[in-house]
Amino acid sequence: MNTQKDFVITVSRELGSGGRTIGRLLAQKLNVRYSDKELIHSLQQKFCLTTSGIENLKGQKKNWFNDFIQLVAPAPDASLFVEAGSQYIKEFRADLTTDDIHEAEVEIIKAIADEGSCVIAGRSAFFVLKDHPNKVDVFITASMEHRIQRVMRKQNLTREQAVEVIDRVDKMRDNYIKRYTGKSRYDVRNYNLVINVDELSEEEAADLILAYIKNK
Repeated sequence: MNTQKDFVITVSRELGSGGRTIGRLLAQKLNVRYSDKELIHSLQQKFCLTTSGIENLKGQKKNWFNDFIQLVAPAPDASLFVEAGSQYIKEFRADLTTDDIHEAEVEIIKAIADEGSCVIAGRSAFFVLKDHPNKVDVFITASMEHRIQRVMRKQNLTREQAVEVIDRVDKMRDNYIKRYTGKSRYDVRNYNLVINVDELSEEEAADLILAYIKNK
């Protein structure tokens, strides 16, 4: 990868692997833009959805509008899906689907990449930017035990709760990637570099990616 020109590094990761932190550290070391929550925030602005709402909707395999309207309009826990004070209910479109969210996400990812060198975590960026001329795709993985322990620690959950969260998020992400890329996110052929972080700190993992980039 030519770091003298604008470049993109995509970091796909498993929940509990520390991939988000690794991506942020990598961006800091390279002094480039890091996009993760920023991407979700842009989607929030477009659809007035919370992060959890977007993640849940992305994992659906069918048009979610009918079920979603039942949650937003009458449900007392609608705040889980819609930001306080949101005008989303007034702006509902009967044809709004997960495809709309995906299309918005693709637009945002491409716009970020077009603005200059960056690190983008998740969001199927490895596929969306497949034609980018100066890109490295990384996948961060870890053993299930490593993931469980990290999720327990980071989210203050019991072991049982952590296992449930990991299973749910894995399924949602798998559904999303397969639907919109036709690929499995576990297929190593999607990436230039795959790192198991069981024996690595987040700092060491970021440095390993840097070393790969310099030698590529």
